[in-house]
Amino acid sequence: MEGWLSPVHMVIILVIVLVLFGPGKLPDLGKGLGKGIREFKDALKGGMDSSADKKEDEKKVEEEKKS
Repeated sequence: MEGWLSPVHMVIILVIVLVLFGPGKLPDLGKGLGKGIREFKDALKGGMDSSADKKEDEKKVEEEKKS
């Protein structure tokens, strides 16, 4: 399967996508895909930092409840 993602294959895939979704839907698909990728990256970054942040948030909530 050498050359599986050659430029010719990419053009063929693009033509098929255009036929299936039409040129009017492509910007919406691009926006949705970009938003999904961005949210996924943010979730990954948040997962690493969230444990310390959650503990601080919980402490603040407990202090507010005591007041």
